[in-house]
Amino acid sequence: MSLRDMGAVLRRRWYVIVPAILLSVLAALHLYRSVPVAYQSQSSVALLDSNAASQLPPAFGNPISNAGGSLVVTADVLIRTLSGADAARDLHSLGVTDPYTVGFAANTSGPLLTMTVTGTDRGRVLEETNTLTAFAGEQLNALQAAAKVQPAYFVQTAPVVLPQTPVPQLKSRYQQVLGVLILGVSGGFTLSFVADALLAARRRRRENTAGATALGKAGRRRSRGRHMDATALLTGYLALAFFIPSNLTLPGLGGVGTPANVFALLALFWYLATWLTGRIRPAPGTRLPRVAMWLLAVSVLASYIANAGRGSVRKELLGADRGLIALLVWVSLVVLVSAGVQDRSRLDVLLRRAVVMGTIVAAVGFYDFFTATNIADSISIPGLQSSVPQIATLDRGAFTRPRSTTAQPLEFGGMLALLLPFAVQQAFDPVRRHLRAWRRWGPVVLMGGALPLTVSRTSIIGALLVILVMVPRWKPQRRWSAIGVLLGAVACFKVIIPGLIGTITALFASFLTNSDSSTQARTVKYSAIVPYLDERPFVGRGLGTFIPELYFFTDNQYMLTLAEMGFLGLFALLFLFLTGIHQGGAIRRLAVGESDRELGQAFFASAVVALVVSATFDALSFPMFAGMFFLTIAAGGSYLGFIRRAAPKPRSVEFPCLPADPSPLGPSPEPTPAPAPAPAPAPVR
Repeated sequence: MSLRDMGAVLRRRWYVIVPAILLSVLAALHLYRSVPVAYQSQSSVALLDSNAASQLPPAFGNPISNAGGSLVVTADVLIRTLSGADAARDLHSLGVTDPYTVGFAANTSGPLLTMTVTGTDRGRVLEETNTLTAFAGEQLNALQAAAKVQPAYFVQTAPVVLPQTPVPQLKSRYQQVLGVLILGVSGGFTLSFVADALLAARRRRRENTAGATALGKAGRRRSRGRHMDATALLTGYLALAFFIPSNLTLPGLGGVGTPANVFALLALFWYLATWLTGRIRPAPGTRLPRVAMWLLAVSVLASYIANAGRGSVRKELLGADRGLIALLVWVSLVVLVSAGVQDRSRLDVLLRRAVVMGTIVAAVGFYDFFTATNIADSISIPGLQSSVPQIATLDRGAFTRPRSTTAQPLEFGGMLALLLPFAVQQAFDPVRRHLRAWRRWGPVVLMGGALPLTVSRTSIIGALLVILVMVPRWKPQRRWSAIGVLLGAVACFKVIIPGLIGTITALFASFLTNSDSSTQARTVKYSAIVPYLDERPFVGRGLGTFIPELYFFTDNQYMLTLAEMGFLGLFALLFLFLTGIHQGGAIRRLAVGESDRELGQAFFASAVVALVVSATFDALSFPMFAGMFFLTIAAGGSYLGFIRRAAPKPRSVEFPCLPADPSPLGPSPEPTPAPAPAPAPAPVR
């Protein structure tokens, strides 16, 4: 459906969309005038050691008394205490009834705390900020007294920034007004196409003619606008996702507000309009990825409702809203690929474009590694801001870990590991043998070579999984050639980049001996998830609410899913991974040609990579990795539908050794006529 067709529908159904827009404008004006302005005041305090800390302090056996230390642990304990329910009740009795937050000051690594109070009464907000600041010092003294710390070694609070004059927070008001406008316009847009589809169906029944279409007379006119299909829209999504750094987002939307995600939401409206007008229908046999997404959506909505009923803070409420936006983006990708792409050749084009764009991102990673810079830091787009403050170039050993246009080296490696199986499959595809070798094998070399440059276990595990899943399925000649190439590549890395192979080997050695500090920090966090899981074990706390600023980094998608969506969310996530694995295996079993069998193995390998590496970092929190994961899952379902429709028909029950269609057997032989009966003998006279 072209943009010209969509405009024609909106013009015909102006009596639907115009009232919806007017009502949304009136509602937004009422909201702007009725919602009071929120005021916010902040203060900052620093933790200081006592004078006695200059001498050798006694050992109390409690981290709260870390005299002479960095006091970061002490500050963390104080933040958690002030954020607890007991402190909230005490502050309420002291007159602090408005919402407040306590956390580490931004852009600092020391024991500097920022306290914020938000309310609608400017004078009251200032008084509450003063009360909260004084209460923090009293609570710190009470904690140290309970730990039996000698008063001479008490850590003290020193005001750094006194309670500031409350300033109006107009941003939240504008966001609410904008949300009402967006809801009204999108609702009017959808209802316009629903009305057009219903009236078209009624017209078809009344005319009862074979030439009537979903739009009647207007639908019979051939559109002179440019034809637009799901592959073209998804190509635009891929270009925005790969070439705009994923840390650059629209203000106020956080990590989900990337231009690629916003484009995916708009593309979802295109699909709804095309589907409602009868221009497109999901192809048979492509339902499985949409069923998996339905299960994930149910778990996300259940956790969202649970979060709304537990009295969460404002940051958690905003995180839950962003989680819903992320869900809509994922649903858009799955629906567009599995139900919107109607031609297999267009699906092949989409996968090739994804591999080509991923190759360019890998090449940027090579540049970052050898120049010890980050090219994404020099990209600045008006209207976008970084959702990750102070992104710095990460080092491990003597090597700079590239991230290219992603937000983190782990996302960079995980995304390349997802696309590498398809690059290998396309290099071996007989249809592409007429291309030059560098065009077929360039993506494999750049993607596979960029994985070790990240100097991370996630990338190496992803590469090994691709090798272990795909290579054993090859013929012996190709298999031994691939093993020789891999050994030669390791030797080249050892010569060209001295020390890289040794650093990676040391990473896995420390992991196996449990002597790595990062591994120990992750395993300690696993037990820290249990208290949050015990609160709501079935539905969790809400997708996007387990914010590191309030809690901690999990570095494990399964642990994060347990905390945010409970066991229901974990089951939905595992079902999604297993769906991808099943689709790859089914494509390989049903495929007739060798190329399709290798394509099925590529989907199988990509799903296995996603299943395993999700245990090494919070994968779905990164927009580029999440987008490629859901795109490949949906593409596997779409390919499976094409393969099933092209597969030979099954044999019938009556004739298990013969095909169900008797036409290939030729015409039935004519029945042999029965011999004429012999004449009766004459009677004897």
